[in-house]
Amino acid sequence: MTTGKTSAGSGRGLGPLGRRLLAAFIVVALSSVIVLTAASLIGTALGLSANQSAERARATSAAAQAAATAYSHGGGWAGADLTQVDAIAAASGARLLITDSSGRVVQAPDGAMMMGSGMAGRSGGGSTSQHVIVDGNVVGTVRLGFGTPATGTVEHIAWAWILAAALVALVSAVTVSYFVTRRISRPLQRLAKVAHDFAAGQRDVRAAAEDVQAPGELGELARAFDATADDVVRSETARRQMAADVAHELRTPLAALQAGLEELRDGLVPPDQYRLDALHAQSLRLGRVVADLAELSAAETAALSLRRDTVDLSDVVSDAVTAAQPSLAAAQLKVTTSIAQGITIVGDAGRLHQAIGNLLANAARHCRAGDSVGVALDATSDTASIVISDTGPGIPASDLAHVFDRLWRGQADSANAGSGIGLAVVREIVSAHGGEATVTSTRGEGATFTLRLPRAGNEYR
Repeated sequence: MTTGKTSAGSGRGLGPLGRRLLAAFIVVALSSVIVLTAASLIGTALGLSANQSAERARATSAAAQAAATAYSHGGGWAGADLTQVDAIAAASGARLLITDSSGRVVQAPDGAMMMGSGMAGRSGGGSTSQHVIVDGNVVGTVRLGFGTPATGTVEHIAWAWILAAALVALVSAVTVSYFVTRRISRPLQRLAKVAHDFAAGQRDVRAAAEDVQAPGELGELARAFDATADDVVRSETARRQMAADVAHELRTPLAALQAGLEELRDGLVPPDQYRLDALHAQSLRLGRVVADLAELSAAETAALSLRRDTVDLSDVVSDAVTAAQPSLAAAQLKVTTSIAQGITIVGDAGRLHQAIGNLLANAARHCRAGDSVGVALDATSDTASIVISDTGPGIPASDLAHVFDRLWRGQADSANAGSGIGLAVVREIVSAHGGEATVTSTRGEGATFTLRLPRAGNEYR
């Protein structure tokens, strides 16, 4: 990967996305805190109210039982000692009212003659009552009137603590939200700055190291950007190199044609057969270069022009080997084949024949007399593999990554006559079929090209 500097702009502030994320986090946190606080306050109030009601009911029951005991021991309300009943009422903070079975007041607070709702109304906190039962008979009623609830202080303390906890939770949530938002938005801001700089022509900028090493999708995004930037740089380099190579390939035959034609035009040399043959050879060379470039262009658009049919790949490979046999024999190469039968794919038989032919022509061009070339076809349940290997001089390790690039001939091939387009055509054709082309080689021990294609039913769609 191309090493380059990281864009200096790290981005200040949260940016539009960061602000939206922070606002969303705050709304969620605030909503959660409000709901939890309201639920806590309502639950606390209901709990205190229920506990208060239960305590009042227990006090009233205890007072009624004590009044029944006093009634039994005193032989009636006139002789009853109600001291215990008063003590129970006082302990519960209530005012006591006892009436007999006819509704006559037996005992009232502070000697006042208060009945039913009148006492409850002045007590301010409600009242509870219970019959006094002796030997299964109702002999009277005990009513406890309660003043202002004593739970006000408890509720105040509960509210204070709940609100304090809610405030702390809200502050914590906002703080964490801001931190998380920065962790998300800052790498995106930096990457956006790098992308703008890259688009502006600074081809050496890359994502910051901390972003590349970040876990999760942010790290994947940074690494994907760097990989894309490297591909763009390589493509631009290849395009410039391609322009230079095309100019070089065209310059020589054009210069020879121009010089020869000028000599003929000026009458410096006679238009004999030798001169005409030389000019024709230069025109043929020029035509080959143009044809190779047209072939590459056609292969690069093969995905749009493939005529997809069910193809017996065994026949295609056999036909390609047969067609290449004269050039392989002329190069004094030994050819062996191992072609499995009945392997079908969906594709363009003509384009596949062209790809295999290019690989065999490449072997004929680079192998030495006496070397061997092997052609094999095999398949798994979903993939067909065409393997073309040779025992030629091999490919240097430094060139392996570039053998399928346009106009790449490598240092070792500088003396060969090829244009460096044949293998690029192979890659484009195989890719258009949803497959892949790979190469392995050890210098001095030959090279192995493998074309993997999806079988019928597994083809790329």
